Amino acid sequence: MSTYDVIVLGSGPGGYVAAIRAAQLGLKTAIVEKENLGGICLNWGCIPTKALLKSAQVFEYLKHAEDYGLKVKEYDKDFGAVVARSRGVADTMSKGIQFLMKKNKIDVIYGFGKLQSGKKLEVTAADGSTTSYSALHIIIATGARSRELPSLPQDGKKVIGYREALSLPKQPKKMVIVGSGAIGIEFAYFYHSMGTEVTVVEYLPNIVPVEDIEVSKQLERSFKKSGIIIKTSSEVTKVDNSGSGIQVTVKTKKGEEQIDADIVLSAVGIKTNIENIGLEDVGIAVDRDKIMVNDFYQTNIPGYYAIGDVTPGPALAHVASAEAIACVEKIAGLDVEPIDYGNVPGCTYCTPEIASVGLTEVQAKEQGYDIKVGKFPFSASGKAKAAGNSDGFVKVIFDAKYGEWLGCHMIGAGVTDMIAEAVVARKLETTGHEVLKAIHPHPTMSEAVMEAVAAAYDEVIHI
Repeated sequence: MSTYDVIVLGSGPGGYVAAIRAAQLGLKTAIVEKENLGGICLNWGCIPTKALLKSAQVFEYLKHAEDYGLKVKEYDKDFGAVVARSRGVADTMSKGIQFLMKKNKIDVIYGFGKLQSGKKLEVTAADGSTTSYSALHIIIATGARSRELPSLPQDGKKVIGYREALSLPKQPKKMVIVGSGAIGIEFAYFYHSMGTEVTVVEYLPNIVPVEDIEVSKQLERSFKKSGIIIKTSSEVTKVDNSGSGIQVTVKTKKGEEQIDADIVLSAVGIKTNIENIGLEDVGIAVDRDKIMVNDFYQTNIPGYYAIGDVTPGPALAHVASAEAIACVEKIAGLDVEPIDYGNVPGCTYCTPEIASVGLTEVQAKEQGYDIKVGKFPFSASGKAKAAGNSDGFVKVIFDAKYGEWLGCHMIGAGVTDMIAEAVVARKLETTGHEVLKAIHPHPTMSEAVMEAVAAAYDEVIHI
């Protein structure tokens, strides 16, 4: 039996990062993967979706070339080529992870891993053969998949999850997307931009419901203006796929209505991949589909750890990676600070983009803060106007008493690349006054952060 210091089960952004950090710290490391290195994020999530969204953005630029004083006589899309490019980007990135495994001398074991007592792991290979491994520390990083609703069972053809949405053989003419979180919204933008008639159905009163209400309302306006149909406070009660297409019954505030579509995309959250991996055999505690862990990702059974989507924290790739590093560094005996889950940024990569961190205005008030709120619209930004992307704004929330930066909420072009300023500033306990007095370059989209802070303190210049 091969013995390691660390074995990681799953090679997504939690798993492969855990393996690399463990190897860097001198621990003999192996990683077990049943499919492709990089997991869902790299192969069927974060990376390929961004490739699709970039194609959609370029196509949008072509459609509006005259707005920039340019004439494009003929242009068209090749849906198959767009999907192929996305798959190519994912394949290239997966090969990059293979290189990193070799570089860090990590053993890659392909197969389905099942936990056993005594810090052991049994791996079943594609040919059915089994091999047992042991380790001082076993890290579970098996991730999650698309969750299915009882009223919306996925058949992979007419009712699909995000995985199938990334590689449809042909573009649907009409699509209904159920759920308006990041996954649903990004696919809504992509398919609409490509020419599909898109309807988004959201059970809650606002789309992107985890965001600040003003961000949600702005995105809804932008989407409706572009032609995407939005149905909030609505629920899919049944689907009929007996015909050539699929008929969706939606219960709305005004009553039931039927929508005809070619494809229904279910984007209503995730289901953790914790079945049949031996949790019960080992006695690892699970609550509401999540593995229970302490601040350093130790389960209730010594020697077994869990990180990423299988744990109760936010199901985000960058969170999984951060948890991986904290978990492994604790194993290695380093002085580790627990992750501050109140300072985790969230990003949605539609157009306009959304990025946020910290408390929303409603949450800040509910927690009893006396707040200062500042908002700067991109319609007043020279860079945004010059780029032709003036939808959206930056909104900041400060504690009036101490100047603590409680929250930052952005919607607009490129804001996913801007939110890190707020994350770092909040980590450093930067006050509103300090942000205001930090000179931001002009003309940039990022100076909208400074302007929004100025607005909060009644010092704004450009609005």
